[in-house]
Amino acid sequence: MKVIKFGGSSLASGEQLKKVFNIVISDSERKIVVVSAPGKRNSDDIKVTDLLIATAERQLRNEKSEELIEEIIARYASIAEELSIPADIIATIREDLLALVYADQSDEKRYIDALKASGEDNNAKLVAAFFQSQGVEAEYVCPKQAGLIVTDEEGYTSVLPESYERLSALRDRKGIVVFPGFFGYTEDGEVLTFSRSGSDITGSILAAAVKADFYENFTDVDAVYSVNPNVVSNPKEIREITYREMRELSYAGFTVLHDEALIPAFRAGIPVNIRNTNNPTAPGTLIVNKRNNTNGPVIGIASDKGFCSIYISKYLMNREVGFGRKMLSILEEYGVAYEHTPSGIDDVTLILRQDQMNAETEEKIVQRLTEELHADEVIVEHNLALIMVVGEGMRHNVGTTARAAKALADAKVNIEMINQGSSEVSMMFAVKGESEDKAVHALYHEFF
Repeated sequence: MKVIKFGGSSLASGEQLKKVFNIVISDSERKIVVVSAPGKRNSDDIKVTDLLIATAERQLRNEKSEELIEEIIARYASIAEELSIPADIIATIREDLLALVYADQSDEKRYIDALKASGEDNNAKLVAAFFQSQGVEAEYVCPKQAGLIVTDEEGYTSVLPESYERLSALRDRKGIVVFPGFFGYTEDGEVLTFSRSGSDITGSILAAAVKADFYENFTDVDAVYSVNPNVVSNPKEIREITYREMRELSYAGFTVLHDEALIPAFRAGIPVNIRNTNNPTAPGTLIVNKRNNTNGPVIGIASDKGFCSIYISKYLMNREVGFGRKMLSILEEYGVAYEHTPSGIDDVTLILRQDQMNAETEEKIVQRLTEELHADEVIVEHNLALIMVVGEGMRHNVGTTARAAKALADAKVNIEMINQGSSEVSMMFAVKGESEDKAVHALYHEFF
């Protein structure tokens, strides 16, 4: 059995949905189809999810949103009309959407989540209706009825372990199951969404629950590339990559797959295949537990902007019991998460996403770190980019860090910081944001 997930670009129009249908029916093992909300039809278009968020925000400001509501319904209606799907499905979508728009708004987060989730939910109903209109046995399955129960935590939503046993029953359903991605239900029956691109997570959860042989993730690229093709022209395609390597690259800026999506599949040992809806004969990229290291020490280079560093210096810091706990507890009080903490005997640097702090919060954090830790120096540096060099082969290859550092030096890119994970699968360089592309080019030229 295969679980197959389609992204928003694969479902943006009737023409795209025809491709989806042909891909699914071409393989009798494809039994569970996870769908996103309709994405962009062209570069100037707006994703349905973004329209839903805008609608929710207008409603919360007590502003009129009828125009946006009609635009959302029109997106589904245009697909239905293009494919001659019975019109009653659009009436169902309209009724569902209006009920959510004019629902209780006392809990703003829950209100927005419910509206956001309707993008996937209503699209799953539409996709199932299209399959049925083509004479294929298919059914829409609601995550609540199927048993996809998630944690009710502030800022982070994850699946509860007992969900897997409930969801395993999907394996026994006849025909094709069409399942909306991106959200689940709390034990109280409230809708909560995963982070953006969370349909990848849903697909991985279902693959693990039904013990699928494969999890196929269809998007709009032929494969995962060794570097961002918008930065380097015609980069090398990756045919096989490990879960760990892909997780590192996804975290650091690879947008082809959500960085949390691999965890359920990884734990269940299920291979993940990244494929292209627009070119389904391409083999894509296979994500596996282990691979042969035949391509040198590095398999991919990723980068991401929007980071800042907080440098803290204190003489004899290494002898002070509880210093790290005190430092991180200050961040915790302001709801700030850190990404990396490279350190020396008398200093430590906190790397974090700078959009977590406004100027006022930053000033308070710096003041508290200085006063409560009795620090000699606290310096914040903004607008950093993190460059991640990833490859299982680095563990067994001498001189990879030296090669990377020399390549950056030759390109006249100053390294603000270096950090290597204990697994030795990746090393991270922090550089000034304006040097990001130059750094990526230099590293790609060196290793590829």
